[in-house]
Amino acid sequence: MGVGDKFGNKAEELGGRAKEAVGSATGDDDLRDEGRADQASSAVKKGVEKIKDQANKVAEKITGDD
Repeated sequence: MGVGDKFGNKAEELGGRAKEAVGSATGDDDLRDEGRADQASSAVKKGVEKIKDQANKVAEKITGDD
């Protein structure tokens, strides 16, 4: 996973947490739910990137490019 991807995913997660907190504090259910969705999206992206990283490690071992 590239550093830019990691920062982007973390920024999306933190933004989602902020939206959720503001939505909860103000009673704005839509904003709260949007924040939760942003956090879920970030988690999925992190999971996909981890799978890609592991696949690349396996490919490097198979091809001897490690």
